[in-house]
Amino acid sequence: MSRKPAGTLRRGWTTGACAAAAAKAAWTALLAGDFPDPVEIALPRGERPSFALARHWRDGDRATAGIVKDAGDDPDVTHGALVLATVRRAAAGSGIAFRAGPGVGTVTKAGLPLAIGEPAINPVPRRLIAEAIAEVAAAHGVAPDAEVTLSIPDGEALARQTWNPRLGITGGLSILGTTGVVHPYSCSAWIASIHRGIDVCLANRVEHAAACTGSTSEAGVRRLYDLPEIAVIDMGDFAGGTLKYLRRHPVPRLTLAGGFAKIAKLAGGALDLHSGRSQLDRAALAGMLAELGADAALVDRAATANTAGEILEQATAAGLGLADHVAAEARARARALVEDKFPIEVAIFDRAGALVGRAGFQEP
Repeated sequence: MSRKPAGTLRRGWTTGACAAAAAKAAWTALLAGDFPDPVEIALPRGERPSFALARHWRDGDRATAGIVKDAGDDPDVTHGALVLATVRRAAAGSGIAFRAGPGVGTVTKAGLPLAIGEPAINPVPRRLIAEAIAEVAAAHGVAPDAEVTLSIPDGEALARQTWNPRLGITGGLSILGTTGVVHPYSCSAWIASIHRGIDVCLANRVEHAAACTGSTSEAGVRRLYDLPEIAVIDMGDFAGGTLKYLRRHPVPRLTLAGGFAKIAKLAGGALDLHSGRSQLDRAALAGMLAELGADAALVDRAATANTAGEILEQATAAGLGLADHVAAEARARARALVEDKFPIEVAIFDRAGALVGRAGFQEP
């Protein structure tokens, strides 16, 4: 996640909210002949934002409207994407059917809140679209029977920058959103992705999962184990969010992997490993060095060192297994957090991706 800028940040709208507004505009054009611009929708918390149309056209029995997603000041990969909804009337009594057009993905693995083969349009956006369709239908005295196809030009390329390929969503992006609102630099979307990744692991009977703090530790784990892509979870700094969810949804085995500084924070009890939300406990590392037999000078230098890397370098030069000790402490913290429901190992990698510390699996 990029660094949060100073000052008041502008919020934005989810792909689900944009899709609902586009679908409402297209459906209105089918029933009334004109596209409303701007178009207003109701969100789950009672807000009624308006969206300007970027594109709109009629093609026989279909109408299409498009809205450019504005994610506010959030560094959202889909900011600026064009969300298109094509709507046509369906057979009487058929209700609302959803289709994935170009750039919108399809679910191919179990564990998500959608059946395999369904378009990756999440439950809340489906509800928003259905409510918007029903509102317009009621105003015109017709039944809300419609087929809604959502498309996002370049969505397949954008999806490669998201979790979708790992979660088994192929062909494009997911239509997401639970409130319709994007709150800049919120952690909720990342944590939700972690939870869905764990769900997919469990639904597909993954026997060994790995939760990694970043790309370097992920690459290191892949060198240690031949794990399927769905088994490797990018937990980022959210060790607490990951482990607490695993306590309720345990996997058979877990490798927890990261750099020395982040794993040292976990060993000290921090559950959010971000540099702005937790600090390295140098005194604790100095105490570990003392336990390992370090001389007083090394202990003192560790207590005032600039970085975790400096402490590890000095410990390694002295022939002391500090990284192994930190890994064991972090493993104990993790096992306690998941209530010892499954075996956990901890692996520590340096910036070059070399394995520098490890505490292996211990059966509960």
